[in-house]
Amino acid sequence: MANLYIDGRYDARFAGELAAAKQGFFATPITLRPNPDDPSFVETVARDHAIGVTSGQKFLLAAWRGIPVTAFAASFLDTSLAIFTLESSGLRRPQDLVGRQVGYRKGSEGEVVFDAMIAQLGLPRSQITKVPDRYSFEFLYTREVDAIIAPIDQQPDPSAVGYVRLNVIKPQDYGIHVPGLVYFSSNELIRHQPSIVADVLQGIIRGWQFVYADYARSEAVLSSFDPSRLKSGRLIFELQQQRSLVLPTGSRIADYDESRWRTLRDILLFAKLGEEGVPLAQTVNYQFLRDLYRRSPDLAAPGAWSAEK
Repeated sequence: MANLYIDGRYDARFAGELAAAKQGFFATPITLRPNPDDPSFVETVARDHAIGVTSGQKFLLAAWRGIPVTAFAASFLDTSLAIFTLESSGLRRPQDLVGRQVGYRKGSEGEVVFDAMIAQLGLPRSQITKVPDRYSFEFLYTREVDAIIAPIDQQPDPSAVGYVRLNVIKPQDYGIHVPGLVYFSSNELIRHQPSIVADVLQGIIRGWQFVYADYARSEAVLSSFDPSRLKSGRLIFELQQQRSLVLPTGSRIADYDESRWRTLRDILLFAKLGEEGVPLAQTVNYQFLRDLYRRSPDLAAPGAWSAEK
C-alpha cells in the first residue's frame, strides 16, 4: 500500500490521478490523500515515504532546503498561470501592462513567473504596479486593477450568465517555460521500492488518457469524488482549459525536459527565494519516464486518446 498526496482538494488539476484510482489503473494499491492548505506539503510527503503532486516551484524550493525528495514526472508541462485583462481594455500583450495595475497573490508562483516574464522582455518593472491580494476576477470586473494573475482553469466559463469577455496573456507565449505541477516521491521510496513509483506513473498516464479520451465518460467518473465541487459542465470546461498543459502538441503525457527545470531554477534565484543547495541532477529523475515509454510504447501512441470526443 502506498499513499499519493495531492496538494489541494479534488478538482480538475488532479483528474489523471482521480481517474486512475477510480478505474483501477494502479497496479499497486494506492490511497489518494488530498492535503489542501498544507504549508509543509513536500515535507509531509517525504516524512510519510509517499508520492505527491505539487507545483514545480514548491517542490524545488523544498529540495533546496534539504527535504529528501525527487521529481520523476510532470502533470502540467507548463505553468497554468496566466495574466487576464478585460477584452474591452485593449490590453493584449505584456508591453500593454506598463503603467497599469496588476493584481496578484503575494508570494505566489504567479508573482515569480510574472516578474520573470517582465524581466525577460526588458520591460520597466518600476512602471508596473503590482497590487497584492487583488487576484480574483471580481477585482478585474470592478476595474480595481487592470489585470490579474490567476490559473487558467479558474477563469469564468464563457457560457455563464453575465460573462465578460477576457484577454489571456500566457507566459509560455513569451519564452517562460517552467514545470507546472510535478510528481515527486520521497527518496526513501525511490531507493527501496522503485517499482511502486513506476507503477503509479503508469497508472497516472493511463488516467490522463482516460480523462481526455471522452469528456462525458470521464466527467461522470471524476464528479463522483465530490459532486458538490466537481459540477457538470464546469468540470469539462476546466479540463479543456488545462488540456494543452497535459497534452501539448509533440510531447508525451507526464514528460518534461531539463530546460524547463533550468528556467525554473534561474527565475527562483532571480527572485532571491533561495540559494541553490542541491543540483538539479540530484532532484530530478528522468529514468522512470524513459523506462516506462520504452517498455510500453503504446502509452505514447496517437491513438491512445482522442481530444475531440
